[in-house]
Amino acid sequence: MLGCKRMRFTSALRALLWTLVVLVSSAFCLSAQEESTKDTPAKGMPPRTAPTEYQTQARAGAVTIGAEFMGHAVPTPEHTFSSEDYIVVEAGLFGPPEARSTLSRDDFSMRINGKKLAAPSEPYELVFKSLKDPEWQPPEPPEPKGSKSGLSTGGGGNQDTAPPPPPKMPFPLRRAMEQQVQRAAMQEGDRPLPQAGLLFLLYRGKTEGIKSLELIYNGAAGKVTLTLQP
Repeated sequence: MLGCKRMRFTSALRALLWTLVVLVSSAFCLSAQEESTKDTPAKGMPPRTAPTEYQTQARAGAVTIGAEFMGHAVPTPEHTFSSEDYIVVEAGLFGPPEARSTLSRDDFSMRINGKKLAAPSEPYELVFKSLKDPEWQPPEPPEPKGSKSGLSTGGGGNQDTAPPPPPKMPFPLRRAMEQQVQRAAMQEGDRPLPQAGLLFLLYRGKTEGIKSLELIYNGAAGKVTLTLQP
């Protein structure tokens, strides 16, 4: 009888200790998650110190907009990428203390070379396909078989000597690049000012072909056109 009581006491003690271990472990994990959340960078491009830090400035109601043409470069706080298919404008919106404004990518459009119809700002997701890191160098492809001597053995049409397809950027690197651009893109919704971000316009030509460029804002603060320097 005494042995049974001791066994029950031991089992209950083990259960209590296990419960305490689980509670302490859960509390530790929750604390780690909270710290991780604090370290997560906020979305959006850090605004510059003032609208005058941008290439061009203009007022729309109580909001002052600064903007700068970046060409095919895609600058983020961490790194500068590039896109052959899109041109980029970095824009910042400033207001009086404690001011807020509702932002949308659709508030912005761009007129190139005086065209009557302004082109809309495009979603940042569309830029991913043509996004490149100028500093990333693909590994050297292996030499085709029989190419060491540099001599041709004739019998044209040998498919073994065909060049391999160009290597792709590893997925983790591409994912990190896309996430940086996503964070740097102009954010949307009701936001405290100042706010800043990147705007994207489909344009596959060389920037030398742009003679005039206007950024048009038509949003909650009003309407204004900023003349940029190509």
